[in-house]
Amino acid sequence: MFKLISLLIGYFIGCISMAFIVGKITKTDLRKKGSGNLGTTNALRVLGFRAGASTFLGDILKCIAAFFLCRMLFPEESLLAGIYAGAGAILGHDFPFYLKFKGGKGIAATIGMVLSLTFVFSPYLGMISIGIGFLAVVCFRFISVGSILFSISIPISAFFLGMPVEGVVLLALLALLALWLHRANVKRLRTGTENKFTLHKSVQ
Repeated sequence: MFKLISLLIGYFIGCISMAFIVGKITKTDLRKKGSGNLGTTNALRVLGFRAGASTFLGDILKCIAAFFLCRMLFPEESLLAGIYAGAGAILGHDFPFYLKFKGGKGIAATIGMVLSLTFVFSPYLGMISIGIGFLAVVCFRFISVGSILFSISIPISAFFLGMPVEGVVLLALLALLALWLHRANVKRLRTGTENKFTLHKSVQ
């Protein structure tokens, strides 16, 4: 039962869409601008650095909040409770019920999950996965490539660091979800039409 409760708590916290809130503040509906995605990358490209940073930080924090809240609620199963809550927050971010289940791609929220696990499980998890994602963006200049490699590296790293199988499976499922949500990016990468990373505000 603690798994379902943690998942639901995480989902409703994750439904707090920072990109939607930032868009409201700036009187911009990000669902109708840029990629139409309610995530950090679209906020950054359409509204600029401050909006992108605010969205990024907020999406990270909501997953951290869900993770540690459920750890406190279920101390005897704290690691799994946190992972289920984090998974719920990522699902809420990706599929918010009040926005017709159209949200972001969950990468910032996943960073929140990884930072939480880095603190309570292994410091190497964040070093490896975030490091891989960051280096991929620096080397290839595609946020999508960094996001995909970051997502894939999480369950692999967790497995070799000794995480319980159930936790690894959950992280693997989240990685598969991230891959599916980035399918359009993969198609654009294959055709050479994917946008490269830039800090300049989009003119869209």
